[in-house]
Amino acid sequence: MIKSWMVIGGVAFLVALAANFITPSDRQWFKRLQRPRWLTFEGAIPIIWTVIFICGAWSAYIVWENDPGSTTTWLMMGLYLLLEIVTIAYTPVMFRLRSLKVGTILGGTGLIISVLLILAVLTISGWAALLLIPYLLWSPIGTYTTWQMASLNPQDT
Repeated sequence: MIKSWMVIGGVAFLVALAANFITPSDRQWFKRLQRPRWLTFEGAIPIIWTVIFICGAWSAYIVWENDPGSTTTWLMMGLYLLLEIVTIAYTPVMFRLRSLKVGTILGGTGLIISVLLILAVLTISGWAALLLIPYLLWSPIGTYTTWQMASLNPQDT
């Protein structure tokens, strides 16, 4: 029998694969952009997001196991999925449109969705809500970084 954690992890992994839909010219566009001087942790960003997505999937698992298959739980899973889709869309959409403004908007949208999700999850499980805190802490940093890059690269907003 397939376990719920396998389905949740599998869906999260499949959605995360969409971040790879970028071309070499998209990557080159992003590499040539100026970055804020304080951005010294860029190499750690993939690891940070991996941890955040694992925490998010674990949170979703806790919520699912609390009341499996109920309408409320399915709605919560939809909110988790929406948050991941918006988050994953950041890279391919911003790269394809070559717009840091779009990246900033997607980052801000993810932050808003994460706040709503945390508030909803808090009524179900404190642990599940706590596992979403890394997203809540990191998302504004990423969004602010993109916003700062937009000011350094006005031709790419």
